[in-house]
Amino acid sequence: MKITWLGQAGLLFETDNLKIMIDPYLSDSCGKTNPACKRRTPVDERFLETNPDVIICTHNHLDHTDPETLAVLLKSEKSITVLAPQAAWAEVRKFGGNHNYVQFNRHTEFTVGNVLFRAVKAEHSDIQPIGVIIEAENKKYYVTGDTLYNTDIFDDIPNDIYAVFLPVNGLGNNMNMTDAVRFCERINPTFAVPMHCGLFDNLNMHDFAYSKAVVPKFFEEIKL
Repeated sequence: MKITWLGQAGLLFETDNLKIMIDPYLSDSCGKTNPACKRRTPVDERFLETNPDVIICTHNHLDHTDPETLAVLLKSEKSITVLAPQAAWAEVRKFGGNHNYVQFNRHTEFTVGNVLFRAVKAEHSDIQPIGVIIEAENKKYYVTGDTLYNTDIFDDIPNDIYAVFLPVNGLGNNMNMTDAVRFCERINPTFAVPMHCGLFDNLNMHDFAYSKAVVPKFFEEIKL
């Protein structure tokens, strides 16, 4: 499995000849609507040419369901599977094309090739956010999506998570670093990757004091 951090909450998973993009934010849409959210790291435009097989949008916020990024990725003539919970699904399906738009709400499972996707609870300011567990190569990868620490989440999470990818910025209804450490201690992953920092702010993800943390770098492979 090759995993690349795309900045903010964006990830690219590459496995079994599948390319899976989660919450790709490869524009400056947020900066155009709010100058405080102007990008501090330029877009690496190579990733706009990824031609993914699967796109997952975890909720309907601009830095997760970005129309500028999706307009480029969904121009593809091949059929892309797009997984999104209800509010985000209503937005992404407007792009049309020969794509499979799947309403991916909590407890929904969907398989593409040899990869199983499972939507799990998240607690955020969007009406229906999700996290997603990706089962591939005999491992479970858990992308929490934007979320606060909420004890109901743990009912959805298996006890053998290989790697968790989670927000630690503490703003906008996300966990701060202290609560993110508590979250990781509760689910006990083999690795924990902090995200949602550094693009709009000057937070240092090395301050995430979890013993099994792997701090990512923009547009580079995450070595687990």
